[in-house]
Amino acid sequence: MAGSPTARRRRLSIELKKLRETNAFTCAQVGQALDWSGSKVNRMETGNGRVQPSDIDALCRFYDTTDELREFLKSLAREAKTRGWWQVHGAGVPEWFNIYIGLEQDASTFRQYQCELIPGLMQTEAYTGELHRTGAHMSAEDIARAVQVRMERQAMLTRPDSPDAWFVVNEGSLRNVIGDRALMREQLERVLGSAELPSVTLQVLPFDSGTYPATGTFTILGFPAPEDPDLVYRDGITDAVYLEGEHHVREYTKAFDGLRAAALSPQRSAQLIKSVLKEYAS
Repeated sequence: MAGSPTARRRRLSIELKKLRETNAFTCAQVGQALDWSGSKVNRMETGNGRVQPSDIDALCRFYDTTDELREFLKSLAREAKTRGWWQVHGAGVPEWFNIYIGLEQDASTFRQYQCELIPGLMQTEAYTGELHRTGAHMSAEDIARAVQVRMERQAMLTRPDSPDAWFVVNEGSLRNVIGDRALMREQLERVLGSAELPSVTLQVLPFDSGTYPATGTFTILGFPAPEDPDLVYRDGITDAVYLEGEHHVREYTKAFDGLRAAALSPQRSAQLIKSVLKEYAS
């Protein structure tokens, strides 16, 4: 079973929707049979509403499931209510980003393209702090919390069960000076160190790479259980988009494969990073 509350909530939603569709009912039909609204059933299946163990009992009686499945779903419902370690930081982590962190913690594969900035999982404290101070209407306390969460997230790359992480970064992210040149020297040294981790593959998409899939920054998360489908994550200034449909995942996977093909090899990428690092040192 997935470990974070967010992943458990997602798995519960998937299982409830699968049960309804297997029994060929609509949300409205289930709601009518249980004296609920159809929208309540829909909220349960989309993860937008709390699911109580008593709700699971009612649904499992209606669908005539096994006792084992009922207890499994009830355990998911109970554990989905727990708080993740990152949720204690309050306004330092927006609610829409809370969801992403919970999913990220349980990913077994991680594919990310960054077109402007260094990937968050490779950022130094100084780089992250500079990003949050620029244009963010956050208190100094909340900025400190946001930086702490990002630093703690980076542990996923060094834990024993770390995901297979593959990053493609545009050359512009290396040359876009955040803070000052000293800060960027420290940051690129961190990138080189992260790229040496056993679970990490890093490629740079150079300015002269020619034509490649035109996309903004995105992340594809894969999960160990076949019941948990891959998803695509894209964020903005005030919100995020989660794409779970097969079509979306397939097209973004094709785009990522195209970016990998156009990018430098990991070895040549390291050489380019080192050359940019020397420029910052001069």
